Parts: sequence; structure tokens; C-alpha cells
Amino acid sequence: DQYDTISHHTQRGLDFTEKFTHLLKERSAIELEYAGKLKKLVKNFQPKKKDEDEYQFSSAKGFVEMIKELHDIASQHEMIAENLQGVVMKEMQALIGEIKQERKKYLQDGSKLQEQIQRSYQQLEKAKSKYERGFKEAEKTMDNYRKADADIHLSRAEVEKTRMLMNTKAQLAEECKNEYAAQLQNTNAHQSEFYNTLMPAVFQQLQDMDEKRINKIRDFINQCAETEASVIPIINTCIDGMKKAASSVDAASDSRLVIERHKSGFQKPEDIQFEDLSLGNSIEHSNNITPKNTIDKNTKSATLSGKSKKRTGLFGLFGSSKVDDQREDFSDLPPAQRKKKLLQKIDSIKKEMAKESAEREGMLKMKDVYLNNPALGDPSTLDKKVEENAQKIDSLREELHKFEGYLNDSESRGNSKRNSTSDDSISMTASESSMIQRQDNSLPGTPQTQHNVANVYAPVDGLSDDEEDEFNYPIEGTCRALYKFEAVNEGSIPMEENEEMYIIEKDQGDGWTRVRKNDNTEGFVPTSYIECHLYAVDQV
Repeated sequence: DQYDTISHHTQRGLDFTEKFTHLLKERSAIELEYAGKLKKLVKNFQPKKKDEDEYQFSSAKGFVEMIKELHDIASQHEMIAENLQGVVMKEMQALIGEIKQERKKYLQDGSKLQEQIQRSYQQLEKAKSKYERGFKEAEKTMDNYRKADADIHLSRAEVEKTRMLMNTKAQLAEECKNEYAAQLQNTNAHQSEFYNTLMPAVFQQLQDMDEKRINKIRDFINQCAETEASVIPIINTCIDGMKKAASSVDAASDSRLVIERHKSGFQKPEDIQFEDLSLGNSIEHSNNITPKNTIDKNTKSATLSGKSKKRTGLFGLFGSSKVDDQREDFSDLPPAQRKKKLLQKIDSIKKEMAKESAEREGMLKMKDVYLNNPALGDPSTLDKKVEENAQKIDSLREELHKFEGYLNDSESRGNSKRNSTSDDSISMTASESSMIQRQDNSLPGTPQTQHNVANVYAPVDGLSDDEEDEFNYPIEGTCRALYKFEAVNEGSIPMEENEEMYIIEKDQGDGWTRVRKNDNTEGFVPTSYIECHLYAVDQV
């Protein structure tokens, strides 16, 4: 008897399922939008090619690894949306369509049964009404017959007519009664079947349908949870990757990388000394004092021949002008950086040569195949490419040879880059004749200057006659060794404590002085290891 209530309940169940579908649809859209924005964010913060040098530091590498893991997390959110849309929503939409079809069928069956029982009730009502009318008419004719039979004024024929009418109405009433009884029996039977069998069956089908819908919703909720759970291990892995990236950040290694990248290889500048003008632009100290000329960073005072040269390499650290365009041989860079750049250039050229050589071998093999089997192609078509390849390899080989020469020059420093003294006489200014105190109060044998820097100067041996004439330096003064020095670099010479030598080239700001020993051997010694006495000071 609750057919309409059940119908309304099942409709609410369908509406709820469709509401669930809308939730998943909007959730998927949010997940996709979130994943898209995350990926766009990662893309915006990806290292640019122009900044790739900055991403050599461990902190930058950790940052890159973190955004990579963030990209993977975004992919997992896309996976959630795809699973919700492709699996859960698809099954849910199929369920909604199936439930709608079943509900429609069951409700139609119930409607038919409702109509049938209503028709039965109507027929029963008609039979009952007909029986009531017949019964009333039969009673009325019986009353008329009784009155006519008692009336002595009526003829026998009229009484007989009334009796016959009474019998007819009584017979009709009896037939109506029998029809009513039969219809009542049929209606009761139909009603019993309707309430005990037919409608309970329809309600059971609707109940099974609704329970199936409810169970499916339970499964859908479980699938949503499983979809989330399936990506959690991957997201946790991404989070572990972020933690690993964080642990890989090392401030000390970044500092070492900065030092390695920007170290110049130059010597430290010496202390600037007080100039006492009352002593005639010179400073006289004890034996621990080393006089030194402070000169311009890019020029050197003229030699006896009147020529002047620029001192390059290590000597340009503290005054070299900035160069907008980097030179081909990187000579505008500090020695350590120049060597590093040259090695990188040589390595890139070698890689390019290996690539071109592999291409050449491939073309030659293909040409042999064409020669052996002309049907595959014309070998002459490869001649031009082979020739171009050979020219390219020759060009790369020449370039490699050139940069290897630059590297050798960088390692040897070159005498021409180390010496800037000409054959002219010395023209000293007041600032050039000022002296500095280099030696501290340390014990003999433990000097401050670092003299074990490799390849500070190139060897002085092996020069041609013209070169020897060019670098035939005049004697500018004398010096005495304060400490013993072992030559460990090319261009330097050993000396014993208290050994007397001649100064043929003053310290140009790099911490080294060129001397000539009594056996005519020449070389560089640390300025802080000697006590200098310059002739120019005596002249003043």
C-alpha cells in the first residue's frame, strides 16, 4: 500500500547517485587543474640554459630535484583524476542508466497491478449496485403484489399480472445477487494475490534494485579511497626524494666550488709600507726589511734601451681593465680560470672531432655498400659529403692544435708574458722608489710568502739569440738571501742563506724578484726571502 512512497524513495536514491557523480566530476576537474598549475609552476622554475652554471651548486641541484619530485606529485594528482573519471565515474554512470531502466520496468509492473485491482474494485462496486437496485425493485413489486392481492376491488387478472411482475423482479434480484457474489469472490481473490504475491514481488524487485545501488555506492567510495591510497606510496617516495635532495645540500662543497670556479692563481699582494719623505723617499730598516718598488699594474719602468712593455698574466690581477669581449685564448682571464676554460674548449673540440669521425666512418661504409651493390644507391652522391666532413675534421684539428698551444702557453706562462723589462735605463718616480716591509717577525725558515705555486714563471732556458738579447736585463741592485730557498717551480732558482746576488728585475707586484747569481744563472726567488739594495735609491 506504500507504492507511491517506494517510488519516491527510489527516485531520491537515483538523485543521490547522480549527485555523487557530479562530486567526482568536479573533484577530477580540481585535481587536473591543480596538477596543471603545479606542472606550470615547475616549468616556470626550471633552470634556464643561460643559468646552467649556477645550477652546479648543491643547493641549486637540491632545488631542481625538489621541483622534479613536485612534478611527479602533480602527475599523481592527474592519475587520481584519470582513475576517478575513467573507472569510478564510468561505472557509476552505467549503474545509473541500469537503475533507471530497472526502476521504470518495476514501476510499470506495479502500475499495471494497481490498475487491475482498481478495475476489480470497480466491477465489484457495479455488481453490488446492480444487486441493490434489483433487490429494492423485487421488494417493491412484492409489496405491490401484497397490496393488490388484499385489494378486493382489483380483478383477478390484475392481481395475476402483479404477481408475475413480482416473480420477474425477484428472479432478476437473484441473478444480480449471484453476479455480485461471484464478483466479490473474484475481487477478494485478486486482492489477496495483489497484496500477498504480486505487489510484494514488485516491492522486492525495487528493494533489490535499491540495495544494489547502495552496495555499488559503497564500492565506489571504496574505489575512491583505493585510488587515493594507490598514489600515496609514490607521493611518499617523492617526499623522500625531496628529503634526499635536502640532505644533499652541502654548504662546504658549494663554497669549494665557488673557490674552484673563481680562483685566479695570483699571488697575494704585499703589505703597503709607510713612505717617510724625510728620509729621501726611502725607508731604512733592519735586516728583516725587504725594499720593494710599487709600480703601475699594467706598465713597467723603462729599461736601459728606453723600451717599455706591459706585464701580463699574474701581474694583471690588481689593475687590469675589464674587457667586454672575451679573447679567443682566454688570456684576459686569471691563470687558473684560463687553464680551466682552455681544457673545457679542448674537450668540446675533441668530442666534436669524435662525432665527425664517426659520421665519416658511417659514410665510408655506406659508400662501400653502394659500390658493392649499385642498386642501393649512387656512391658518387656521398663524395661531396665526405669531402665536407674531411674539411670539417681538418678545421677542428687545426683548432685543437691552436688551443693546445694556448694551453701549453698558459702552463708555461711564457717568458714574454712574464718579463716586461726592456733595455732602456730606469726612470724612477717617487712612488716607484718607495719601499715596503714584507718580512714579519717570524723565525728564519718560516717565511710568509707562498712560493709553491706551480708554473708561476716559464723557464728562462731555451731562448733564441734574439730573445736573449731582448731579455738581457741590466743590474738594478744587489740582494742577500735571508733564508734558504729550494726551487720547486719552473723559472725559479735555489739559493742559500746569506748568498749575495744581483737584482736584474724588481718585484712587479707578484711577490717574485728576478736575480742573477755569481755563476750567471738567472731566475726568480721570493721577494720576502731576500734583503734588497737598489742602485736607484743610492742615486736619489
